[in-house]
This record gives sequence, C-alpha cells and structure tokens, in this order.
Amino acid sequence: MRMEYLKWLGTGFGLLALLAGCSPDSAVESMPQEQPSAAAVSSTSDSPQYEVDASWPQPLPNDWILGQVSGIAIDGEDNVWIIQRPRTLTAHELGAVQNPPATECCYPAPSVIALNPAGEVVRAWGGPTWNQEQSVLDTSYGSANVAESAGWDAPEDWPTQEHGIFIDHEDNVWIGGNGSSDHVVLKFTPDGERLLTIGQWNETRGSNDTQRLGRPADITVDIETDEVYIADGYGNRRVVVFDANTGEYRRHWGAYGNVPDDTADISNLSYQNPSWHSPVHAVRISNDGLVYVADRGGSRIHVFDKDGTFVQEGVFAPWTIVQGAAWDIELSRDPEQQWIFAADGANMKVWILRREDFEVVGSFGHGGRQAGQFNWVHNITADSFGNLYTAEVNTGKRIQKFVPIATN
Repeated sequence: MRMEYLKWLGTGFGLLALLAGCSPDSAVESMPQEQPSAAAVSSTSDSPQYEVDASWPQPLPNDWILGQVSGIAIDGEDNVWIIQRPRTLTAHELGAVQNPPATECCYPAPSVIALNPAGEVVRAWGGPTWNQEQSVLDTSYGSANVAESAGWDAPEDWPTQEHGIFIDHEDNVWIGGNGSSDHVVLKFTPDGERLLTIGQWNETRGSNDTQRLGRPADITVDIETDEVYIADGYGNRRVVVFDANTGEYRRHWGAYGNVPDDTADISNLSYQNPSWHSPVHAVRISNDGLVYVADRGGSRIHVFDKDGTFVQEGVFAPWTIVQGAAWDIELSRDPEQQWIFAADGANMKVWILRREDFEVVGSFGHGGRQAGQFNWVHNITADSFGNLYTAEVNTGKRIQKFVPIATN
C-alpha cells in the first residue's frame, strides 16, 4: 500500500495536492471524503486520544504577539516554555510599533516565554527588541516580515533565527538557532542569565568537528550523566554530546551509529538513505536510557544506546516528500512510555506510534487555522498529566494544548 502511495505521488496530481496545502495521504483518501475533526479519533481502542483545550493559553500581556514558535518544552513544575521568533512578525502584526504608530496593537513578545499550567505568563526574556525611534512607518502594511528592518535591536550573542528549547532537571534553559551564523547552543538560568555557550558563532567545520556545531536544531539533557545531547542539525548530520556543565566534547555519531559523512548524497528524501537528511531535527532520551533521533527529511526515527550503538529504526508516513514527516518527537509520560507522539508539519498532524514497534495507531489534527488544527506544527511536548502542547511556525505562530480523552 505504501509503495502504491509513492508511485502515485510521482504524478503531477500528488504535487498539486501538496501545493494546495493538503497532505498527500489525505488527497489520496478523500475523493470524496468527509474531513476529519480537529482532534481525530485514534484507530485503535487502546491508544490515547486527545481533544484541544481552546481556552489555553490566556491572552498575552502588554499587547504582545507571537512570531513563529520554533520550540516548546516543559519544566519540573509543568510550566510550558516556548521560544519564538519576533523577527518573523509582519508590519501588519506590529502596527503599534511603527513610527508613527499605525494601530493600537501589537508589540513583539520576548523570545523566551514561560507559562504556568493555567496558561498565564510567569517569565519572559531574551531576543531582539523593537526600537521605535529607529523604525519607519511601513506604508505597504502588507505581509512582508520586518526581520531586516532597522527597528530591531538584537543582542550580539543571540541567534538570528531561534530554534529549539529544553529545560533541564536544574531548571536551566537551553536554546539553539538555525540561522546561517547560529552554530551555537546557549544555556541560561530561568531568568535569562547566560551560563554556557557550546560552539562558535559564524564558524562551522562539518559533522566530525569536536568543538563546533552546524546550525543545531534541538537539545536534551541526560539527568543521569549531566550530558547534553544536540541534534546537529541543519548544517551537520549528527547527534553530538557534551558535558552539560563545562561544554567539554564527549562523542558523536550519525545515522545507524556510523561516522557522519557530509559528502553523502541526501537529495533522495527516502527513509532508505544510509545518511541522515538535513535537518536532524529532534533528540529525546527515554526513561529506559534510549536515545531517539528524528530524521525529518527521511520520515524516520532512529533509536540508540547512549554510546551511539544503533538499536532500532521506525518509519512513518514514508510517502511524505519535500519536508518529511519527522519534525519533532515526544514520549508519553506513563512509566513505560508506551507511545511516541510525532509532530508532522508537512502533513499537519500529530502521529501516535507504539514505541515498541513504531506501529502508527492513530493521529490527531488536520491542516487549518481553527482550534485543534495545524499550520506547520513544528514541536510537541508533554506535561506530567499527559497533556500535550504543540508549537507552529510559518504563518501558524501559535501554541495549543491537547488533553487526553477518557476512554472505557
């Protein structure tokens, strides 16, 4: 069946379905077909099911507005942390900061924001700020973003394009960036004091360098060893591990536990490629000490021991072309972590996979802008109660909460 999908997608009709904003699988299955609900029911009776909580979060203070939300994480008190990109906001969205003001709303929110379980902002800091005196009224008032405008005051030691956030067991905040010069991962206190920089700005030397990164995509910290694992990422094709306190290099590996090869041909977006595609987009560590890595372009997840020994491969939505399906991964919060939740910005849904064998048991979400639908869902995380939180980039620019549905 999946090979039939692949052959079908080789036709122009499959590409038209993508350009129309629909996922390839939905295009195949829906001629005609009733559109799934915003929180689609899982296909097996024992798998978890979710519905959107449209009342979360609360309105942001200070007339703030979010840009692309490129990372989401949970701390030990179930606070939800996000990292967002103010410089992706349009002149229309930032009417209040034009010179002179064009509208009464809005103002760019700080890049790092923490919300309590009720959805209220409890911390906010970091990122570029808008200097209204240096800005000029954008009379076009259109859709172009204002990233290059002279109105932005950006710290020298801040990513040009924020990407990925993680909160470790000591409540330190880790962020990355995937801009052309963002070859670093930064560690902060909860209040935004910088503690550590791994990598070097404006300098990268490939997937086998032990001191530099290549536009890192995601971060996780191992509570047992106090090591930081980095999905590295957009420029490189590896997972690399450092001491989380000193930044000292430990080890790295590529697809299937092999030495990364930056010369390998990755133009074929296939899960059968022996090298990871770009980007290597997410990394997580399970309760039983396994390392899960998302190869976004390959629509696959690789599993390793902590020393980089390859254990298992899981493939889902292999018909997905151009962007791939494995954008982010999260493990369920039950003791056995039975489920993997995979955010898929290409097909605009969250897949639910059984962890032991990677069988797809369900999904929720659908392309759209209503509550429970997705526009480029980029990241996913879970709190201790099993609630799921998602973040959207491109024109999505929002976060959503999904709560478990009780089943008999």
